[in-house]
Amino acid sequence: MSTAATGSTDPKQAARDAAGFLADTLGVASIDIALVLGSGWSSGADQLGEPLGQVALGDVPGFSKPVVSGHGGELRVVRTTAGKVAAIFTGRTHYYEGRGVEPVVHGVRTAAAWGAATLVLTNGCGGLNPAWAPGTVVLIGDHINLTGATPLRGATFIDMTEAYSRRLRALAHRVDDSLPEGVYVQFSGPQYETPAEVRMAGALGGDLVGMSTTLETIAAREAGLEVLGLSLVTNAAAGLGGADLDHTEVLQAGRDAGPRLAGLLSGIVGVL
Repeated sequence: MSTAATGSTDPKQAARDAAGFLADTLGVASIDIALVLGSGWSSGADQLGEPLGQVALGDVPGFSKPVVSGHGGELRVVRTTAGKVAAIFTGRTHYYEGRGVEPVVHGVRTAAAWGAATLVLTNGCGGLNPAWAPGTVVLIGDHINLTGATPLRGATFIDMTEAYSRRLRALAHRVDDSLPEGVYVQFSGPQYETPAEVRMAGALGGDLVGMSTTLETIAAREAGLEVLGLSLVTNAAAGLGGADLDHTEVLQAGRDAGPRLAGLLSGIVGVL
């Protein structure tokens, strides 16, 4: 859905409109934290706190129903064990859907307009490190955006030196000190990467490859949000495993890792 569907051609005003709709519909004036649950992560939504309300994403101005299997279709609001109000987006719009950049980052901008100061982005991805078997969770320490796109307009110079907050990564390590860190590389998709593209990503310094997250992070940093990124390795990247890539593999890895993901997310949200 374009920003025109929200009644505004200004994407930031569209986000404010969506935030106002959510505040009125759910009776929640503001939030503290927003989470975007990517492929494999939606099973963790039920353990993040006391439910305060929910709404179908497709009913919120500027949003569309998620089209990718493994993504939920609701926005939930909960009160965490730390007393914070968290909005949980159980699905996202991907750049490869062909709707442009603005719908991809609309959720992030809506969360910021609704008062969030912290954003947790999650995804399912391919892993380049052979030590990271499917089911491994990796903290994103940095990213490489190979989409050729940006949500920024004009001469908007945003410092991306610390795209993913060191402070939030330290908190995540307190919850689980076994979490490795890596560099996430976003390709446009929807086709999976070729083995040559995976080798290129590795040569550039990448450890993880996927089709989301970086554009959302850029928009979040523009809005002043602290970002924590978490990747679930669902498969070895192309050319590094013995089997062809298939989305059913991604979904199965998420199901297999469900209890760990739920516990990890709950623990992290509890200290934010």
